[in-house]
Amino acid sequence: MTKTRKRLYIKTYGCQMNVYDSERMRDVLTPLGYEPAEEPDHADLVILNTCHIREKAAEKVYSELGRLRPLKEAKADEGGMTIAVAGCVAQAEGAEIMKRAPVVDLVVGPQTYHKLPELIAHAHRERGEALDTEFEVEDKFDRLGNDRQVDGYTAFVTVQEGCDKFCTFCVVPYTRGAEWSRPVDQIVAEVRALAAQGVREVTLLGQNVNAYHGEAPAGREAEGTWGLGQLVRHLALIGGIERIRFTTSHPRDMDEDLIQAFADTPKLMPYFHLPVQAGSDKILKAMNRQHTADEYVAIIERLRAARPDIAISGDMIVGFPGETDEDFEATLDLVRQVNYASCFSFKYSRRPGTPGAAMFNQIDESVKSERLAVLQDVLTQQQIAFNEGQIGKTLPVLFEKSGRLPGQLHGRSPYLQSVHVEGPEHLIGQIGEVVIETASRNALSGRLVNPEQDAA
Repeated sequence: MTKTRKRLYIKTYGCQMNVYDSERMRDVLTPLGYEPAEEPDHADLVILNTCHIREKAAEKVYSELGRLRPLKEAKADEGGMTIAVAGCVAQAEGAEIMKRAPVVDLVVGPQTYHKLPELIAHAHRERGEALDTEFEVEDKFDRLGNDRQVDGYTAFVTVQEGCDKFCTFCVVPYTRGAEWSRPVDQIVAEVRALAAQGVREVTLLGQNVNAYHGEAPAGREAEGTWGLGQLVRHLALIGGIERIRFTTSHPRDMDEDLIQAFADTPKLMPYFHLPVQAGSDKILKAMNRQHTADEYVAIIERLRAARPDIAISGDMIVGFPGETDEDFEATLDLVRQVNYASCFSFKYSRRPGTPGAAMFNQIDESVKSERLAVLQDVLTQQQIAFNEGQIGKTLPVLFEKSGRLPGQLHGRSPYLQSVHVEGPEHLIGQIGEVVIETASRNALSGRLVNPEQDAA
């Protein structure tokens, strides 16, 4: 009997972990006959995989649901459309979503999306709603398995979930739960399966990925748990995997073994994302970051001593409650001292339920905007300078796809920069040496050292 084909549309908001979760939801639903749809208009099942980090995140979801409502009504006589809300907004506001948006058929939290098949079946069978936002992280990964279908030569792999840090501006501990690490053997099996599909680069994901402490592999149980440095070295032994990255880290969890991994593991790319959020110790304390600006800078110095070619990326928040002009100047001083290759910067936004939202001395939006503009000007100059500093260097580039122009290839440098060269299509999926000739804020271009490089 021919399996009925259905169409699936997933809209992903937010971080790389949501991208990974969306891929795994697709994998879970493929055996049920779901194929990808490019637009929600043609979908039988629409999933909004939400992020709760930024301000008005829930309102954006309700706005999208409002756009989906007439589509669902129009398809009522054609077999209907099922609408699901997943991710962190679902976790935080699941019952409210069900109450406020009748167009939603099911709500599933980030730790229970492996249950999508039975939740969909329940919603269809009962002709009603299904809600599941339990924290069952171990069960999720046990049931997902390693049957992933990926497009391209890079892939995300979640190795750690949750957060125990409780920064006063952040909702993650409430939406993703406590810190938990996957066993080493489970991660190795997933990465091996990806390598067998031709993946050359993996990025290890976690809310606090360097807090990773996973169960040691079979035969080495006496070692208890492994840290992230040990895991990286182990994954570097897998054939076909040529590049390893990880994100996002917390300064409190930065140990010497992980720093040493940058020195002794060539496959670990020399690009490290370490958010600091502010340069003022007063503001860092108010944020409950549990480190000082000097401690953060000392970590960067140890990293650069271990891996001189390393580039640093970060996150900054301006306008946290109580931030004075002097506090903001301290942030600018830290930025100049670190000299970032890339840095994300944001205005502080009040997240309901977090301690920061109830603090006095909230900063006026106009002040936040002014400070953000000043900060971003400095960061832009640093990024341009870093990119221009690559001119004349020869960088290994992983070619991922054809470029926009005829005969052009698009790839990534070790520092995650986009790189464009002219070259043959058979180099896609390979790493080639490129002499960098020009640079802009967002990309590099150059020429192949060996244009006749054979296909692997």
